[in-house]
Amino acid sequence: MKNYKIFIFSMAVALFASCSKDDSSGSGSSATPVVVDNTPISGQFQKRVLIEDYTGTWCGWCPRVAYGIGKVYDQTTKAVAVAIHQKSGSTDPFDYPAASPLVSQINLQGYPTGMLNRTVEWSYPENSNTGQVKNLILNNVGLGLAMNSTVAAGNINLDVKIKFAKDYTGLKLVVYVLEDNLYYNQTNYTSNLYGSGTVSPLVSFKHDHVLRANLTDILGDAITESTITGQTITKNFSVPVPANISNVANMSFVAFVIGTDKKAINVRAAATGEDQTFEQNP
Repeated sequence: MKNYKIFIFSMAVALFASCSKDDSSGSGSSATPVVVDNTPISGQFQKRVLIEDYTGTWCGWCPRVAYGIGKVYDQTTKAVAVAIHQKSGSTDPFDYPAASPLVSQINLQGYPTGMLNRTVEWSYPENSNTGQVKNLILNNVGLGLAMNSTVAAGNINLDVKIKFAKDYTGLKLVVYVLEDNLYYNQTNYTSNLYGSGTVSPLVSFKHDHVLRANLTDILGDAITESTITGQTITKNFSVPVPANISNVANMSFVAFVIGTDKKAINVRAAATGEDQTFEQNP
């Protein structure tokens, strides 16, 4: 399924990386659903799933994952997507070079790649394998997140609150700034996902969940406060609106906590100006 292609253009003396995961192999079958006891436990928190989509406007197979994310969003409100654009030798107006340490950590093998909760690869073909994503949504997890924010005079004031229903050690927090409704032509090799047959480019394709800034280290800032049962901690971020944000009205935030295994334990997304409460089971 991973078909690495390198095109060398001698006249330009440049190396360009193409999409490395195409639609030429794989059965198309979805992962077998995992049966778990998901009865809500009082005091525990709702668990959402993080999708980090490694993508590019130049990548012809990448619309497959974008389409899959759209299908997931149609089926559940408990998924949080982040589109991490990389130019990989080609141009991309949404390229996010600050993601390089994360790209190295996951040992990215090609584009597109969807990573679930940072450590699990979304199996091919992602657009028909939404069950793998939904299997990671649970009614019980030991920590929850809630955010509230204000944006005024070009500045963001964001509070990220974390509450614990069990004891943890060695946690890290990651906070992203995203932007929706960004329009740019998208190279497309997929068939019958966005219109009949293969249409390329997808003109003025709408790019959502685009990573524009990380307010912590992209691999996470250590949580130094007490992280035991009953504790609630608040991390405040007061920063200027990132210069690459095109429209503040389309800006949003994502926060998640990762454990010592580098896996996201829980994640939350919030619109600008939203005042959230914890999603704790009664």
